[in-house]
Amino acid sequence: MVIVTTEILIDIPVEACFDLARDMTVHTQTVWKHTKEKAVRGTVAGRIGEGEVVTFEATHFFIRQKLTSKVVDYKRPFYFVDVMVQGAFKSMRHEHAFEDVDGKTLMRDRLIFEAPLGFLGWIAERIVLKTYMTRFLKHRNRQLKMIAENQGKGAERDVQI
Repeated sequence: MVIVTTEILIDIPVEACFDLARDMTVHTQTVWKHTKEKAVRGTVAGRIGEGEVVTFEATHFFIRQKLTSKVVDYKRPFYFVDVMVQGAFKSMRHEHAFEDVDGKTLMRDRLIFEAPLGFLGWIAERIVLKTYMTRFLKHRNRQLKMIAENQGKGAERDVQI
């Protein structure tokens, strides 16, 4: 089992950041383009909520695959947790936490996963998957920050006019 943690400070209020982070349309805008990731079943657009399920289809390591996750814990606007119910991993849990820091949001991700295939999976986790998943989450978080802060600036312009 591997644990990946990331955090990023985003200059928007915690409620707005929480809502953007669980928006499936925004999600597909924040992932690596070469994966062609998209939501194909369940909550495919708009905000996913407690008890809801989404299936993503994406290409990772030249293999087209599907991963289905369910939101199993949810407390707006502070955290939500999704777990893989079907997919390539033996197990996967993604914890999303949001903290107000002087009107900005400290967003933390904690991804806990285990590869299949016993000892071979254990090796893959440490040699390839931990680095890959860390880069994937950091990229997604930077993209979410960019979208969030640009939307916020647009909203400020609208108010000032």
